Amino acid sequence: MLDVSPPFSIQHTTFNINNLAFNITFGKMATINPSNPLIVQGDYTVLAEVDSPGFTAARNRLVRFAELIKSPEYIHTYRITPLSIWNACASGISKHEIGDALEEYSKYPVPEHVLAQIGDYISRYGRLKILKEEGRLILDAEDRRLAREIENDKTLRKLIDGNISPTRFIVPAVNRGRIKQALIKAGYPAEDMAGYTEGNPLLFTLRSPSLSGAPFELRSYQRQAADSFHAGGSPQGGSGVIVLPCGAGKTIVGISCMEKLQTSTLILTTGTTAVKQWKSELIDKTTLTEDQIGEYTGEKKEIRGATLSTYQIMTYRSKKDPDFKHLSLFEEQNFGLIIYDEVHMLPAPIFQITAGLQARRRLGLTATLVREDNREDDVFALIGPKKMDSPWKELESQGWIACAACCEIRIPLPEDLQVLYAVAERRKKFRIASENPRKIDIVRRLISNHEHHQILVIGLYLEQLRTISEEMNIPVITGKMSQTNRDDLYRRFRAGEIRCMAVSKVANFAIDLPDASVAIQISGTFGSRQEEAQRLGRILRPKPGENQAHFYTLVTKDTIEQDFALNRQLFLCEQGYAYEIRDEGIGSNFGHQFSDWA
Repeated sequence: MLDVSPPFSIQHTTFNINNLAFNITFGKMATINPSNPLIVQGDYTVLAEVDSPGFTAARNRLVRFAELIKSPEYIHTYRITPLSIWNACASGISKHEIGDALEEYSKYPVPEHVLAQIGDYISRYGRLKILKEEGRLILDAEDRRLAREIENDKTLRKLIDGNISPTRFIVPAVNRGRIKQALIKAGYPAEDMAGYTEGNPLLFTLRSPSLSGAPFELRSYQRQAADSFHAGGSPQGGSGVIVLPCGAGKTIVGISCMEKLQTSTLILTTGTTAVKQWKSELIDKTTLTEDQIGEYTGEKKEIRGATLSTYQIMTYRSKKDPDFKHLSLFEEQNFGLIIYDEVHMLPAPIFQITAGLQARRRLGLTATLVREDNREDDVFALIGPKKMDSPWKELESQGWIACAACCEIRIPLPEDLQVLYAVAERRKKFRIASENPRKIDIVRRLISNHEHHQILVIGLYLEQLRTISEEMNIPVITGKMSQTNRDDLYRRFRAGEIRCMAVSKVANFAIDLPDASVAIQISGTFGSRQEEAQRLGRILRPKPGENQAHFYTLVTKDTIEQDFALNRQLFLCEQGYAYEIRDEGIGSNFGHQFSDWA
């Protein structure tokens, strides 16, 4: 027997007896399992070895309570955060399930303070509940100490209207969302059990096959997503976010949730083109008729059982009128469900109105919960917890989205622009680098190399796009183009009449171009990972045959654009994509390498 009592002080040692490894840390003995895939670190990150035999089983447990930070080829990194734990709590996962998963799959002993902190996060969820009793909303605190904290918090005190006992407070209905926002920022997320209004009925079924005659049935992960959101119609369901890659059928998930609830629905999305796509899918995949579907846009103002609108029209206000007059649409119909398409784009005024709509069911759909304004906690409080998050590479391996080869091509800045770049201020430097004229020749050669593919050239700067359009005789879509002309070009692209098309940022979101298999990104919005995800998503619809897509990013070498590109790469690496970097170089070497890129 090994004596570790004083005066001996063993800080850390490892030894083997009959090939069984032991770890002694501060006098504790615990088994080391070298074949396990996880390493739980003291900074609340978890490393997962992809090649480990237990990786898949460990990952399936881990994703339920930890956020994927990055997933390059060999080691994936997850982080345990308050939000990730509270999302797990909302899904019914217990402290013991989390602890058991970490200890079962970890190579080394799980740091005790990590387990203790997880326990603390879990203990905070549900200690406050929002209930509905006798027509009133009640905030119910677990104990008197927590109730005192609420009473002494200036922000929270303004949102309650007295108490009915030492631990129970009356919450005005209009403050239901705001108090949830305030509580999550205070570190005590409330469990909202007050239920929802049913809304006007909207009765329909899903078609099989679709109206167009094509086979149609829900994929397994789409069915799982809808079931997770609905939760059998219980108060635990009815609000939340589904995270799926572009091209994986988030629209179908939304339609499935509508079918489960059979209630009047308001669908908010990113633009008129997306409105038309939603309408087309509803007519094709369900028994809803055109008369039951309304468009509330700049062109039409229809309010029907299923009403489709855009964030732009909802947040429009004239210079003379400070009010958002179209926000009244939320109250124009007794909607039982509101769907927020591309919920990561939710503008601040919609957050504000959503805070007052907590009695209605709410579904958020997105490919990434990354927000440039860091308001993920507001999405949790006002839309609901994350109900499902399917890894991109997992759906790719199952053939539901295309395989994507990602390549960054670095191009020198011409000598005549180098002095101008050197003396420019930071924002101007970025534009000079982004509009590097040498990119045009690379675009031309890439288009030539992919002569049998449908290609999108995507950029930020309109003059750059128009130059490419003129030199290569391809159409260009910008925000200034009429919706009719846009829709006609999209239609011709889908029909194969147009092989290559240039698009501005108006095509970043919710544009269904299923045959596009090559994207050439010539300029972007600084280091936006959100934009990178959406642009890659334009080419991820599953393809017949090899199911292969190509994503090229053209970057000016040794400039500020290259620095921002590093941040954009991060999203792709987090999703598990290999990101190849090539130099254009000067001379014949570039020509020899070029044919390999396709």
